[in-house]
Amino acid sequence: MLNWVLALLSAALLILTFPRFQLVWLAPVALAPLLVALAREPRWLHRWFLGWAAGVVYWFGVCYWIHFVLAYYGGLGEVAGWAVFLLFALTKALHMGVFAVLAGILMRRWWAAPSVAALWVAVEATHGSLGFAWLALGNAGIDMGVPLRLAPFTGVYGISFAFMTMATALALALLRRSRLELLWLLPLLFLVFLPQMPSAQRGREAALLAQPNVSETEQWTRQSLDQLERDQVTLSLRGALIETRQPPSIIVWPEVPAPFYYYEDPAFRAYANALARGTHAYVLMGNVAHTPGGAPLNSATLISPEGTPVSRYDKVNLVPFGEFVPWPFGFANKISAEIGDFAPGKRVVVSGVGDHKIGTFICYEAALPGFVRKFAAAGAEVLFNISNDGWFGKTAAREQHLSIVRMRAAENRRWILRSTNDGITATIDSAGRLRGTLPPYVQATSYTGFNYLSEQTAYTRYGDWFPWLCAALAVMCLIAERVV
Repeated sequence: MLNWVLALLSAALLILTFPRFQLVWLAPVALAPLLVALAREPRWLHRWFLGWAAGVVYWFGVCYWIHFVLAYYGGLGEVAGWAVFLLFALTKALHMGVFAVLAGILMRRWWAAPSVAALWVAVEATHGSLGFAWLALGNAGIDMGVPLRLAPFTGVYGISFAFMTMATALALALLRRSRLELLWLLPLLFLVFLPQMPSAQRGREAALLAQPNVSETEQWTRQSLDQLERDQVTLSLRGALIETRQPPSIIVWPEVPAPFYYYEDPAFRAYANALARGTHAYVLMGNVAHTPGGAPLNSATLISPEGTPVSRYDKVNLVPFGEFVPWPFGFANKISAEIGDFAPGKRVVVSGVGDHKIGTFICYEAALPGFVRKFAAAGAEVLFNISNDGWFGKTAAREQHLSIVRMRAAENRRWILRSTNDGITATIDSAGRLRGTLPPYVQATSYTGFNYLSEQTAYTRYGDWFPWLCAALAVMCLIAERVV
């Protein structure tokens, strides 16, 4: 019974770590109770259930907003929405079950602290490739000056490693293990010698971020859609022309808040092109494009100041239930109103803007650090994140998503300008600091500064080398436990 209490306590502490509670100081200790339980439990199947149960509670508590999305926007209703969401939590918790089985083995040895931390990182890094990634443990460190210094070298996973090393050390102390096993904490002291994150600087370039605040439940007619298109152009035009000293060089619209068809709708295309010509600025906007076979694409199109399309990026990483319905849930509706599932894009696109290059990633792609870095590695000097977080309703998912985007800025030392439908629209500097936000649920524009930066971090150049190193270390330690 004590082991179960300890496992569920860790789940509760993890939930409290992230928004909506944001008690980030719990991150280095949250998993210590679970590790104590795993060290006390010799039976592997019992350890699996302890970890799995903790994982179910964690995903249920942190991603509670998924039920709202499925029930309200997905058309499932309350009962089916809860059922599908529970299935999601039961499935995602499998990662924690695997971690628990193996961590219980590693806790037996004097190398427990680094090996358990390495195992955590190795498992954590599999979430994206196995269906759905959201908050890595290291995301809690976005406002912690010293741990955040790891981000440009290891990505968010290095911060997760540091937090897990501390949690394991605390568990070992609670288990009254030898003090020598706590010496693994000493290397963390050397984090203070890593380069500090860039100091706050004023942005020399100017951009305009639009937040149109369009209702997610609007039933569009040709007339109402035309009115929205004209209103959005007017909103952007007003925001751009009021700044006469340094007009924005780029205007950014969010991920499609309505069925915008730049390539198929001549009227909308004329509005967007006229906006670019009238403001002498690039226009970056979310819209729906189509494959040659007619499948919809969630796209970001860049229009030149001359009113001609420059490039188009098609979203590569689609959201289950948002843009396609995964097997075997054919009975459920996807959130998008498009006919048929969206098709994924095929490649990262970096676009020229004068003498500079920019990259745009869309919505959920922010949760994939190894993917976002590809834009900076391909030469993007500033990143844009267009999103429609209106699907989240008034839940903590908005703050969670923003925290994730901020970590991508710190990892690559790139400014990220974020335009959303109804919040949180934000400017993030190259250290992951918030430099300004628009209030949610209002129609507004944000005139903001930013800088183009070309220097690449180690993480940008080499990607997710650290999780691979952690996986190798965890495997070696597991083998050593058996043969030594």
